[in-house]
Amino acid sequence: MIWKYRYGRPFETDAVVEHVKAAEGSPPFGTVSLEDGFRYRYELPKDAVVYGLGEAVRGINKRGHCYVSHASDDPHHLEGTRSLYGAHNFIVVAGETPFGLFVDYPAKVVFDIGYTAADVLEIACQEADLYLYVIEGDTPYDIVRQFRRIIGRSYIPPKFAFGFGQSRWGYKTKEDFRQVADGYQNNHIPIDMIYMDIDYMQDFKDFTWNKENFPDFPAFVREMKARNIRLIPIIDAGVEVEKGYPVYEEGVENGYFCKRADGSDFVAAVWPGDTHFPDVLNPEARRWFGGCYRALTDQGIEGFWNDMNEPAIFYTPEGVREAAALLREYVTDQAGTVSIFQVREALAGLQNDQRYYESFYHRVDGRMVRHDKVHNLFGYNMTRAAAEGFEQIDPDKRFLLFSRSSYIGMHRYGGIWTGDNKSWWSHILLNLQMMPSLNMCGFLYAGADLGGFGDNVTRDLLLRWLVLGVFTPLMRNHSAIDTREQECYRFERVEDFRHVIGVRYRLLPYLYSEYMKAALSGDLYFKPLAFEYPEDSFTPQVEDQLMLGGEVMIAPVYTQNAKGRYVYLPEEMLFVKFMPDGSIHEEKLPPGHHYVEIALNEVPLFIRAGKCIPLAEAAESVAELRTDSLVLLGYSGAAYLLYDDDGVHKDYKDPANRKLLKKTS
Repeated sequence: MIWKYRYGRPFETDAVVEHVKAAEGSPPFGTVSLEDGFRYRYELPKDAVVYGLGEAVRGINKRGHCYVSHASDDPHHLEGTRSLYGAHNFIVVAGETPFGLFVDYPAKVVFDIGYTAADVLEIACQEADLYLYVIEGDTPYDIVRQFRRIIGRSYIPPKFAFGFGQSRWGYKTKEDFRQVADGYQNNHIPIDMIYMDIDYMQDFKDFTWNKENFPDFPAFVREMKARNIRLIPIIDAGVEVEKGYPVYEEGVENGYFCKRADGSDFVAAVWPGDTHFPDVLNPEARRWFGGCYRALTDQGIEGFWNDMNEPAIFYTPEGVREAAALLREYVTDQAGTVSIFQVREALAGLQNDQRYYESFYHRVDGRMVRHDKVHNLFGYNMTRAAAEGFEQIDPDKRFLLFSRSSYIGMHRYGGIWTGDNKSWWSHILLNLQMMPSLNMCGFLYAGADLGGFGDNVTRDLLLRWLVLGVFTPLMRNHSAIDTREQECYRFERVEDFRHVIGVRYRLLPYLYSEYMKAALSGDLYFKPLAFEYPEDSFTPQVEDQLMLGGEVMIAPVYTQNAKGRYVYLPEEMLFVKFMPDGSIHEEKLPPGHHYVEIALNEVPLFIRAGKCIPLAEAAESVAELRTDSLVLLGYSGAAYLLYDDDGVHKDYKDPANRKLLKKTS
């Protein structure tokens, strides 16, 4: 059962695509106050678990912290961080009578989930102009599936996107990319993608490439593809202000950029210096910006990652002038009225100052809308622009597309990566805990920067993180410039990395099949254990194990120097380890708590009783993977419904894509 309540004049976000009849009166759970903006209040039962919020810090159970839904560029996020790159306003309260809430409001929303008062949920936003969806169901899992139905089908990438990808901020020339390709392929470590960060561009300009470093870019794209490697370039939100640059000239001429209050084009500095932001909330501007991707697809590019689209702002001319005036005042101040701390705060506060977001506008349906009122929609609509552009460029083909910033609704157009994380053990656990929450909000194609983007990785941390990455749909090693180089072939005993990533490819028929079945049926790829075992009173407490698809549970190691870990099994399961010598360890374990030993170079998983999964022979790219000679791993007599297609086109309903496999021994 779903109720839809309208308050004030909501902005139409297009997050919900299925018609839901408007309800009258008060919500069946909690109370709403409109005296000071919008306030929702509900007294949480003592043992109620709260799921959701997509990309957020802390655990699978969100109870006990305050979260602010406000797309934010924060590469230094810690346990106390309240806002991250995405804004995903869906929660499920799993109490005696479970229910879900979706607050469809594109500006800042505060979710106080037992933070101010331990047993009170409060949701607040500044203006009472929103839709509130209330969903009742038999179980939290049922509620999530109802929500997934009304927000539409999740994005489906091409099959090559399920291979392993290597990225680093700092690859600049053909030789840099060739060195990476050689490093992997000469060591027989599987790879399908190499990502191009901002240095491939000509002076950081979108939809360009450096002519000196890539004198024949299409030929280089073909060269890499002949090696079964796709190049995946980045696209940033800001368009450089530069006369003679076609994207800038077209945007200015047609009024496609965001405006100041006086009607002039808003200027903010990002990587190229002064830039304009495309007004992607304007359908005409969105259509134009999406068409710009053709400049690279015409060169053979088949995938993109959209970045800096919260949007991130380094500074504005107005902000610099204000900080400079304060600095001058400090230098000439004889009375000591300006402190060095004020100056330091002013300079540090130049980046992503909230006042910037209050100073530019979008044109929507003929009216000007101030950006901060719709802030959380920018990354969503930038990625929507790209996806709609691909529909015009080649409507029958799937393109790889994922984004840093997002709002519910963007899940139909692309995936996400979880932003600029750190080479910290705690961020492996954070990666794990985000996955089911993102799935609940529709984002199935998701993953983190394996090894960590910032700071210096260690060999053991990278191996442990890669083992988790074996199971995430997006499997990408990415690091920042001036950090330790973390390509897998740079570490000692490279055979361990070859083995771990090789297991990804052996499991890929299963992982791809489960992804496709989840996407096509509105299900989850990753689930909390409590969703599969609702009668087990211990499963809601399990924060570091996940169910994957219908057959598998994962429990990676995420602790430094650990030789193994404790796991909880709600039922008998087959404990499987892919060993570095190519063998597979199998051991049936009864329900209950167990300590299992897991070495750095072993890949563990658990297969549910009576289930089996398909395995392929080892391959070094998705193109080389054979699915006509699969073997089944698991319980004798079990069957598995395999989904497989060509990985390129969109004939998802073809009966030939499904095949029942039976394990006879």
